[in-house]
Amino acid sequence: MKPFIGAILAIFWKDLLAERRTREILGTMLVFALTVILVFVFAFDLSVEIRRKAAAGVIWVTLCFAGTISLNRSLTLERDREAINALLLAPVDRTAIFFGKALVNWVYLLITAAIIVPVYALLNNLSLFSWGGLGVILLGTLGYILTGTLLSTLTLQLRARDMLLPVLLFPVIIPLLLACVRASTILLQGGNPAELDTWLVMLVGYDLLFAAVGLLVFDRIIEE
Repeated sequence: MKPFIGAILAIFWKDLLAERRTREILGTMLVFALTVILVFVFAFDLSVEIRRKAAAGVIWVTLCFAGTISLNRSLTLERDREAINALLLAPVDRTAIFFGKALVNWVYLLITAAIIVPVYALLNNLSLFSWGGLGVILLGTLGYILTGTLLSTLTLQLRARDMLLPVLLFPVIIPLLLACVRASTILLQGGNPAELDTWLVMLVGYDLLFAAVGLLVFDRIIEE
């Protein structure tokens, strides 16, 4: 177990150090996400109440589209730099690559969320923070990244991978996105606690499902 966790952390820190030098992925994600938020705020003359009701949907859709940037680039950079073969030859379980890439992409998406949520709240004079909301963001972004990392690996060798990833990813994450938006809406506007528990259980189940799928099939996918 120790070598496996060590390999995950090594891949994670390698990608973070590379991103620190280039700022290619995270910078692009933040610019894109902030642009979407600003367009929504200033392009539509909506009341404060409508903006509050739309907050969950706007934030999650923004995170989903921004997340595709990191998912597209994370493994593609390894292939373009001809480093993917070195990762495959490393004497560790290859699923460590899956979890290492998922972990670094998760951090990128959490940083993006940590910036756009306060920006949206500030521009609309809303209070959006809650511990429950933080939990939903953690669970929702984790499920999104696990699914996206798996599918981005599947499209790695394809020429049209940048276009194919959203086509494959978004239909698969519809249950996740629905659960995230509904749970966030209940926390922001109030609602039935039993319904909230249902959506949270759905989020946890989704995360566990795709973590298990990654463990089972990533090795085979990355070799093809």
